[in-house]
Amino acid sequence: MAKMIADMLFLAKADQGLIVPTRETVDLAAELRELFEFYEALAEERGVRLAREGDARVNGDRLMLRRALSNLLSNAIRHTPPGGTIQVAVSSAPTFGCVRVAVENPGEAIPAEHLARLFDRFYRADAARRLGAAGGEGAGLGLAISRSIARAHGGELTASALAAGNRFELSLPAG
Repeated sequence: MAKMIADMLFLAKADQGLIVPTRETVDLAAELRELFEFYEALAEERGVRLAREGDARVNGDRLMLRRALSNLLSNAIRHTPPGGTIQVAVSSAPTFGCVRVAVENPGEAIPAEHLARLFDRFYRADAARRLGAAGGEGAGLGLAISRSIARAHGGELTASALAAGNRFELSLPAG
């Protein structure tokens, strides 16, 4: 309950523009390496493999960005079927002045009518997700928080369905 209250307070502050990230150079590949180590046991327990590639640095709040990436990885692990591989790709697009982190997981594609609402507080795309596919985990706030973090950094978080899975893409201003 305390975590949910803290998450709701974070979102309320974000709605009012009161979340101001500190600015430091953040090595996204290093953050992902540490998060992979953290989630390795859970992924292994669920029969899921984690793979990452790429490297980029951004100017932002390391703890907030780590929280957003952690939410994306946690969701991907939760909704990837056993034997699946979660692909995380970090890339820099200097032409567009941004850095992208794409998290792709195999599994059931999220229906198009749900994609726009995924970032709403407490929203779940289907009954299995509403009940918490992995034992009631989460309160449906992680994606809303992650999008708020992206926007506080001048970026965006989007979701798209793939032929056999889903892709979440965090875009942040370069440098």
